Amino acid sequence: QVRLVESGGGLVQAGGSLRLSCAASGRPFSSLTMGWFRRAPGKEREFVVSITWSRSTSYTDSVKGRFTIFRDNAKSLVYLQMNSLRPEDTAVYYCAAKVTGTPDYGYWGQGTQITVSS
Repeated sequence: QVRLVESGGGLVQAGGSLRLSCAASGRPFSSLTMGWFRRAPGKEREFVVSITWSRSTSYTDSVKGRFTIFRDNAKSLVYLQMNSLRPEDTAVYYCAAKVTGTPDYGYWGQGTQITVSS
């Protein structure tokens, strides 16, 4: 089992920045692809960004140029730096993990609320 613990959510004004952190434990971090997802009010959960052990990344179009994912492999941490936040970024953000090479994210954090005020 993989345990994921997120931190760093909160309230921010539009144009501001926040950084989310996610600590992973329970499985070698090197085996995991890490991702961030979000669920906005009344919407389905959506993929935001992912990063592999070798730091290959993938971003959804709406956050490109504003969000950055990075990982500290020595500390089993993954971060999501969010800049130029918009009200439409308001959502519960979830850290997720999957064993690299498998199709589905099988491990999820508890979620952290991000609210962007206009």
